[in-house]
Amino acid sequence: MENARTERLQKIANQMRLEVVRMVHNAGDGHPGPCMSAMDILTCLYFDQMNIRPKDPKWPDRDRFILSKGHACPALYTALAYKGYFSKAEFDGLRSLGSILQGHPTLQKTPGLDMTSGSLGNGLGIATGMAIAGKYRKQDYYTYVIMGDGELQEGSVWEAAMCAKKNSLDHLIAFIDHNNWQSGGSVTECSGLLPVREKWEAFGWFTQEIDGHNIDEILGAIEAAKAQKGQPAAIVARTVKGKGLDYMEDDNSWHKRVPDDAQLERAIELLGGDQK
Repeated sequence: MENARTERLQKIANQMRLEVVRMVHNAGDGHPGPCMSAMDILTCLYFDQMNIRPKDPKWPDRDRFILSKGHACPALYTALAYKGYFSKAEFDGLRSLGSILQGHPTLQKTPGLDMTSGSLGNGLGIATGMAIAGKYRKQDYYTYVIMGDGELQEGSVWEAAMCAKKNSLDHLIAFIDHNNWQSGGSVTECSGLLPVREKWEAFGWFTQEIDGHNIDEILGAIEAAKAQKGQPAAIVARTVKGKGLDYMEDDNSWHKRVPDDAQLERAIELLGGDQK
């Protein structure tokens, strides 16, 4: 039986999924599928785990977050708005000229961002640099990053993984959104990525593998990562692209696609409608 904490976070995640469908529908462009697979992780971070101050977004001791798979930015934008970094009214400007919500996260545009992202393979390197800075300045903040499994094909990811281990960055926690899809097809077909967990372990990271849609498992993995000293932490989250929507789940055509009016109505039905 769900406890109150889990139930609260699941409701937030579903509401944010609905916001993404509505946002992409209204904008006529976007990447809804990759947003859905990462949403439960984002929810646990922003609404339970991260030490942040929306009214003081540049607070030096805040936890840092990088969405390395930047094409899933509508998911991050919903989290930032729900936390109070900016008004939900900004959702209507997604991907519009002059909007604070661009098609990939842009540091100079959007309050609450810690880094511009979207060029795949760069997020972990940047997060590693942030974690090194915190360690040597004797600050206690955590740096979190979410990467797609497809982007693990980039060599820069593994260069950063080696650097993080060498520097014993135990305040660096990386999530791999392992939905087994990338824009060009399944990760299994496109590369020799598997097995994922064993690769991170071989690079000296404290590694866990979880159900990336189970709130309790996500929270437990974060807490275990924080308890582990002397190693960076990787959390391989088994996820489903398009999670929460029966017409979108595990269908890679939704990597970049716009829901029509009927699909928006179906999302409202499936995700519980608008909650207070």
